[in-house]
Amino acid sequence: MSEQVGGEYPRTPLLEVAELTVHHGQLCAVDQVSLSVRAGEVLAVIGANGAGKSTLLRTIAGLHRPTAGSISFEGDNISKLATHRRVRRGISLVPEGRRLFVSLTVEENIKVGAQSAGPGPFNLKAMYELFPWMPERRHQKVGQLSGGEQQAVAIARALVANPKVLLIDEVSLGLAPIVIERIYEFIPRIVDQGVGVLLVEQDVTQALAVATRVHCLLEGKTSLVGVPTELTPAAIEAAYFGSDVAHGAAEGPTS
Repeated sequence: MSEQVGGEYPRTPLLEVAELTVHHGQLCAVDQVSLSVRAGEVLAVIGANGAGKSTLLRTIAGLHRPTAGSISFEGDNISKLATHRRVRRGISLVPEGRRLFVSLTVEENIKVGAQSAGPGPFNLKAMYELFPWMPERRHQKVGQLSGGEQQAVAIARALVANPKVLLIDEVSLGLAPIVIERIYEFIPRIVDQGVGVLLVEQDVTQALAVATRVHCLLEGKTSLVGVPTELTPAAIEAAYFGSDVAHGAAEGPTS
């Protein structure tokens, strides 16, 4: 993990996305988006369904190829790097819909993520401490778990790879509010270890509660960037749904 300097993590970005454009066939899903993620912070990417959020994350993870622009990690251009090599470099994805192996147990699913693990504080024991319910149910098939429990397993699977940047896609999707609240309680504990988190979320309230910075997408384009405490509800709403107010607010820096 990044070494702290003066009580804070270095301000040099771990992950930098520059003018990224991604197409699905003829559809431009991400249009010239630039952002950065530093150690020990949460960048929340918000936006309505279809705004390009998941495509952005999947492209950073290596599951989609960009049409234009670049993705850099620790100063190296990784735009053409294979997905499994990005994991080994220190980028892990918690995918939308969890994508667990339902025929495997809790422990077996987590161990899948450990196969490409780098050095760091996250291992099976650490996951059982982070999620206290897991040890007693480690031999249970994940297909028998609730949605919230499955989401916790998906997070644990990504964490045991010891990422420097954790990508989390729609962590609250389809979950009850109380379960969402519990899942979000773990994010600050992850960040405390120096991990940079890029969080994609439709639930603006939850995202703002944990975010260091916010980046809003509208139809694939950046519509707003800023610090949660400096953004008004009106500006966020305008950026989320689209209006002239959003375009005025989007003229700030992207990193």
